[in-house]
Amino acid sequence: MKYIKSIIKTLLAASVVFIFFSCQSVQQKKGQELTISRRLLGEPVLNAQQLADYFVSVRTDADKEQIVQFAQYYIEEAAKENINSDCAFAQMCLETGYLSFGNLVVPEMHNYCGLGAMDAEHPGEWFETEQLGVRAHIQHLQAYATTEDVPLNQELIDPRYRWVHKTKFAETIFDLAGVWATDKLYGEKIDSILSKMEMMFR
Repeated sequence: MKYIKSIIKTLLAASVVFIFFSCQSVQQKKGQELTISRRLLGEPVLNAQQLADYFVSVRTDADKEQIVQFAQYYIEEAAKENINSDCAFAQMCLETGYLSFGNLVVPEMHNYCGLGAMDAEHPGEWFETEQLGVRAHIQHLQAYATTEDVPLNQELIDPRYRWVHKTKFAETIFDLAGVWATDKLYGEKIDSILSKMEMMFR
């Protein structure tokens, strides 16, 4: 009887150890899965619901369902041009102040990345719908992240697309500093947003 009890205790102890390390392994794997690439042509890891969850954690007054659909536009449009939707969405958050706008660009312009916004005489480009505005943003990122021999998969709507290919190139969000924006900390600011996304879903 004592022998059987000893075996049972040993098995229980082994089970506890196994469960502990299994859980630890799952946590590490989960963290690895939610490590977001900073490469513009990198693979995204967040879905529309997660992007929206992060967004409304900052803009608590936002319409959650509307943001889910908006995030879905980013995922769909980015996938068509092989752009990292996580980076694109984070850049949109930075550029628009989480869709608060407040500078040259206004919501009705559907301009989510400051395309053409320079001064009062040049407030930026206008697009008819949210989805087209997202598409223009993605196309502009594709222009930065590729060379001229990589064609777009959708009809061109970004009016500044061809200008970029002649003068700019960026592999990561950090390469956008000084070229997409004059701010030398531009890449770090996008990186900070992506880091907050990673922490939220680990």
